Amino acid sequence: MSEPLDLGLRAQATAIAAGELDPGELLDAALARIEQRNPALNAVVETFPERSREMLAAAPEGPLRGVPLVIKDEWPLPWRAQRFGAAELMAPTAPGESGPYRALRDAGATIVGVGNMHELGAGSTGAISYYGAAHNPWNIERCPGGSSSGPAASVAGGLVAGAVGADGLGSVRFPAAYCGLTGLKPTFGRSAMEGHHMAALTSLIVSGPLCADAADCRLLASVLYGSELAAGDAAGLRIGVVRDAVSEDVTPEQAAACSGAIEALVAETGGELREIELPNLEAATLAAILIINSEDMSGATPEKLNRLSPELSPIARGTLKYRMLLPAAATAQAQRVRTLMRRRLAGLFADVDVIAWPTIPAPAPPLEAPLVELPSGTHSADQANVRGAALANLTGIPAISAPVGLSGDGLPLALQLQAAWGADELLLDAAEALERANGRRWVDAAPPVSAPTEA
Repeated sequence: MSEPLDLGLRAQATAIAAGELDPGELLDAALARIEQRNPALNAVVETFPERSREMLAAAPEGPLRGVPLVIKDEWPLPWRAQRFGAAELMAPTAPGESGPYRALRDAGATIVGVGNMHELGAGSTGAISYYGAAHNPWNIERCPGGSSSGPAASVAGGLVAGAVGADGLGSVRFPAAYCGLTGLKPTFGRSAMEGHHMAALTSLIVSGPLCADAADCRLLASVLYGSELAAGDAAGLRIGVVRDAVSEDVTPEQAAACSGAIEALVAETGGELREIELPNLEAATLAAILIINSEDMSGATPEKLNRLSPELSPIARGTLKYRMLLPAAATAQAQRVRTLMRRRLAGLFADVDVIAWPTIPAPAPPLEAPLVELPSGTHSADQANVRGAALANLTGIPAISAPVGLSGDGLPLALQLQAAWGADELLLDAAEALERANGRRWVDAAPPVSAPTEA
């Protein structure tokens, strides 16, 4: 028999509500499992048992009452300031009630720990952090994805059944893909963002859920959105596919897994497949990178940049200084590209319901050398990954990553679906249909470190 901590998010919440599971015992089990497994994963950078027990004691009868969760090191808590996985921040941070914290608290959830993250959120691999790299539960020598690396590794590693991340250029979807999870990037503006250091500045970053399957993501997303995301059936789904580097410059295993998943989704929903054109994807990626870097310049001065801590990685120091060199004309042009891509997507979504392509071009690379081998050659994982993720952040549309297979090395492969603004529910419906189509084979798959224990 599996342990209660091995149940999914909904199952834990249901069992607690029915009086079949003691939430105090579940919290103790989560803390014990973190102590047992986290040394190998480095997914959780801090626990606070007394604070967690205080949350549980005061928990209202909400949809997540008594369920332990992990929150990314990008969100302040009343007793802990966010660190962003970094030794030094350009702007000061302080403890506080962030939007995601309040959403979880009001839903009755218990925050059991803070999840590791890629330094300053500036990477798709999770290989760099002030706390040391997080590790992928499928193979601890591989990247867990970033920047929400710790939240994803926490769920995949069986420490908790759900976690809250943040997605600015794919930072929920990448770790979901690398760790074999379902990760939702909400429509911009729908999920809680209060308390984020860029809440008033960003036009790309959103909070988002990481869970084992789409129904669990629906529950956690409903809490973050502050309203229920109703379930549908995705019948007659019109799926658009793009023949571009984002879908074709990928490993053969990734291409085959995604192609098979799309065919299965068409069959399950009685839908249809349509080839579509989406020019200037490369320009859209560059535009998103320019915009997020320019928006994150608040508080930066030459004097501060010249006093950066040597504990920051050379990449972080270089990136922070690079931002000061961004010409205003380039950022203005990036906004024009954003407008162009929004108009193109508005036209496309009149003819298709979702756009499908691989979340990542290759499975998780080694932590010591985050490089991927693609048909076009050897690339850094960051360079290759962002091609498939940036469009959703640039334009504000929702996107979801779902597991669709394993590589020959036993590493997860993933499909990304994107939909029109506000169609987050449809993406969850489509992901659930995909799970039915493959018999939940991939969402129920567990890495060795988190395989349920038998009594």
